[in-house]
Amino acid sequence: MAQVTATPDTQTTPVLPMPLWEFVPMIASMMALNALAIDIMLPALGDISDHYQLAEANQQQWVIFAYVFGFGFPQLFFGPISDRFGRKGLLQICLVGYIAAGIACMLTDSFGFLLITRFFHGVFASGIRVIAASIVRDLMAGRSMAKVMSLVMTVFMVVPILAPTLGAGVLLIAPWQWTFGVLVIAGIALLIWVQIRLPETQPADARQPLSVAQTGRAYLQVITSRVTFGYMAASGVIFGALFSFIAASEQIFSDVFGMEETFALWFAGIAASLAGANFMNSRIVERIGMRRISHFVLLTFTGLSLINAITMTFVGEHLYLFYPLFCLTFACFGMMGANFSALAMEPLGKIAGTASAAYGFATSTVASSFGFLVASQFDGSVAPVMFGFVGLGLGSLSIILLTERGKLFESR
Repeated sequence: MAQVTATPDTQTTPVLPMPLWEFVPMIASMMALNALAIDIMLPALGDISDHYQLAEANQQQWVIFAYVFGFGFPQLFFGPISDRFGRKGLLQICLVGYIAAGIACMLTDSFGFLLITRFFHGVFASGIRVIAASIVRDLMAGRSMAKVMSLVMTVFMVVPILAPTLGAGVLLIAPWQWTFGVLVIAGIALLIWVQIRLPETQPADARQPLSVAQTGRAYLQVITSRVTFGYMAASGVIFGALFSFIAASEQIFSDVFGMEETFALWFAGIAASLAGANFMNSRIVERIGMRRISHFVLLTFTGLSLINAITMTFVGEHLYLFYPLFCLTFACFGMMGANFSALAMEPLGKIAGTASAAYGFATSTVASSFGFLVASQFDGSVAPVMFGFVGLGLGSLSIILLTERGKLFESR
């Protein structure tokens, strides 16, 4: 299949290798393999805890965090490799690895081995995620990238909406191990789709040498770009809130609100609010700008988290108060994620794989570390988690203020 020439940074209309209606779902599917590997597990965490007779409180959360830790650091290697050898071949290798790791998870006979296989599951998923973002950056930049990434995230969010319900459905007819079987089937389907329809998006003359020195220079360029490093760090902090809720969500709805049987529906509602915000961002970002939108919603996120924390502490933990506020809080991620990503990657088009890897590392390993810290504070009440959200929001805002030299809401 013919190679696709990368779109220059100044070009506003991207040249895509397939129709937009197919390109967006394909990129969303690549990213969704990661979300599916996390969210389909949530209804099964209780069964996994019972199966392995886990005694420690919150220990089942390690099924999530083992995967997330595997997902983070390897991105720093996959990025430069994809810049050197191209996107499609490495993507196919990672998909095969994802499928094999899913099969290994199905066959595990101990909790320790499950965590090891989950770690490697995350490793291969990290390569898929890096390449997905690199493909988009190969073809577009700036506000057009933010718009397409918002559309991608809108489609992508179908997975968190449906995955817990799918996981619960699997548990009705099969053991929890078959939640991993769904991941194997999804990986095979995407591998076939990529093989048939996706060309190489990085021209041979745009590829970067692969050496320790060259890789070091590329990451030095990432670190020394104020905008890239600033938004990468801010994302690493604020996305800790996303990971902390994912890890503690089943406990929050089951232990605090007594909604164990309908957990998947409540989770789907939160994911739907996030998807709606992503779609709204795709409609307005080219007109309003990435900075104005993302700065405003970061302030909104922090304020809503504080209101929810105070309400849960002093009024009481009532679902009818918590849930609407929390849906609005989570919707903010839909108008931060795509914009922060586009802002971070815009200055580094020639090393898109490396930039994508560094950004992915920040929003996975760094974010999951903050997420684990916040989720581990769950003590049977919601307030500690919500106060953790406030701290993460203020930390991210402080980084952006330093990055933008104290100026928020700029239109550039």
